Amino acid sequence: MGSRLIPRLVTAGHTVSTLVRAESQKKLPPGCAPIPGNALDASSYQKSVPTGSTFIQLVGVAHPSPAKAAQFRSIDLVAGREGVKAAVASGVDHFIYVSVAQPAPVMKVYQEVRAEVEALIRESRLNATILRPWYVLGPGHVWPYALVPLYWLMERFPSTREGAQRLGLVTLEQMLRALTKAAESPCTGVRVLGVPEIRSLLLPQTS
Repeated sequence: MGSRLIPRLVTAGHTVSTLVRAESQKKLPPGCAPIPGNALDASSYQKSVPTGSTFIQLVGVAHPSPAKAAQFRSIDLVAGREGVKAAVASGVDHFIYVSVAQPAPVMKVYQEVRAEVEALIRESRLNATILRPWYVLGPGHVWPYALVPLYWLMERFPSTREGAQRLGLVTLEQMLRALTKAAESPCTGVRVLGVPEIRSLLLPQTS
């Protein structure tokens, strides 16, 4: 997602700096400044985070599944915690975090980890936007499209409408648009974008 978001932000005229492992700097999209560091260690990069900037936290295990529970705690949780720590130390104005829809019937550890990072964000008193998608449709993710008619049907009935909307599918393009709009519209307090807001690009009030 980050590799697709960077060109969009650069094209929109934003100055973008990207945390990257030293050996991977050549893989960055053009137009952004590299910040060499380790996402699991805030001390390795926090001095390079510009004061007053927007910090977008996207680090996490690729292709989440129940089998990756240990990785969620060793990577997603640690990267989220260290990102919050770096943002506070650097005095960023706005923190953006991609969480997950909750509650949900599966992926318990993944939800727990993301909820823990959300709690850290609130405790830090950072101004923040938290996005809560459930499943992001993108390249290589074809089979979930077969569920679209089922979601449509569930949204028609009052007893299943809220769950179907909260755990609905969003496209990669919708996520990129929502991230871009959140970056361009900083908030005061904590703002949460669920699936309906991600789809519609409506930014709710903060809490």
